[in-house]
Amino acid sequence: MKRLLTILSSVFGLLLGACQYNPSQRAAPDAIQMHTDGLFEKLVAVRRDLHQHPELAGYESRTSATISAHLREMGLEVHTGQYGHSVIGILRGVHPGKTVAWRAELDALPGEFRDPALFRSQNPGVQHACGHDIHIAIALGIAEVLAKQRKSLRGTVVFVFQPEEETFKGAKALIDRGVFSSITPDEIYGLHVTALPVGQIVVRADEMYAYQRRLSIRLKNELSRADVVQLTKNVNGELSRSRTGEKPWEIQHIGDPVIGLTSRSTVFQDYLIMDATFDTRTENDELVLDFNLYETTASKLGGIISRVERVIDASGHKSQFVSVSYVQDNPTVLNNASLTRFAIRTLQRSRGVGAVRQAVGQVPFFNDDFAYFQQKIPGVYFLLGGSNAEKGFIAMNHAPDFQVDEESIRVGVSSFSSLIIARLGTPDQAE
Repeated sequence: MKRLLTILSSVFGLLLGACQYNPSQRAAPDAIQMHTDGLFEKLVAVRRDLHQHPELAGYESRTSATISAHLREMGLEVHTGQYGHSVIGILRGVHPGKTVAWRAELDALPGEFRDPALFRSQNPGVQHACGHDIHIAIALGIAEVLAKQRKSLRGTVVFVFQPEEETFKGAKALIDRGVFSSITPDEIYGLHVTALPVGQIVVRADEMYAYQRRLSIRLKNELSRADVVQLTKNVNGELSRSRTGEKPWEIQHIGDPVIGLTSRSTVFQDYLIMDATFDTRTENDELVLDFNLYETTASKLGGIISRVERVIDASGHKSQFVSVSYVQDNPTVLNNASLTRFAIRTLQRSRGVGAVRQAVGQVPFFNDDFAYFQQKIPGVYFLLGGSNAEKGFIAMNHAPDFQVDEESIRVGVSSFSSLIIARLGTPDQAE
């Protein structure tokens, strides 16, 4: 998950109070829930250890070793070094069946965000302010729950612990290095904890996030500061789009029951938003203006560059124009429709209809390189609530005071263990 506006956590806390979900209101199947409950304190301890020892992308050696040790203790087949500090755990059931993969990320963020946790980072300038420590704990929990049922388990489960997600490199590198050349999953799943009520699971078919693009405008270095300010305003005015009166850039409202992601009246649909301020620099006697934009509709991406060119021309800078191009055009998370429908039905049966909600809107500002796995294997990516207004926890990623209610670990392990078992018991097609 990438860039984010700084969020006022107190405002978001008020919004969460209206839609807080109680994760105990519906139990998962008894055996899975029993195993999950028995592991919970152990998983919390693992998460807190990882939170205290975060590692940046490309340097996740301790994290990798911790994961490998836990997987081997469970009796899984473990492979390391496919790319960077990756860890692949393979759980083979006794009975034949399909192969299902689960992905979790290893890396933390650079920065000095405020962290109110008592078990805060011991590594200066590095923090788990995006929740990957929670993701690892959930994945290890799923692995242990399923390992306890190995004798009745059909098929194979592959656990992909991926490095370098924050730099958007790890997933593609693993694919390029042939991570699935010897064992190819039929489908893949993953999640991201975020600022939704603890225990709530949100998903939708197709795009979970807006398409993220970074554009670079190059001009002859002849513009005044006033000209640059006006040009950026003109570009913003031409490209930006949202429904009348709606503010999709206010991401603190994603959990709001009236205008949030799961509401039919969501503000997080049919928009193009962009950086209000461009990154400006001089390079090789050229003025370079870089900015990010977030577009919900794939078919509208193709015309953006020509629209920017027309704005430059209309602004009177045709003679200074050099080029405009995408310097970053990462794919976005794209959920398989039939697998998503199956997941919603299965999770609603195990956790209750209110615990699993279908997103209507798309999240701005973030993205996830899980998209590269989905280009090769059909899969589903979920958002898992980690905020708890009563405790004062706001799980807004990449923001000060990021805190996750650890009950989300329990919900994640029991819910997605159930889903994987259900998928292993189905034929190749979800429907």
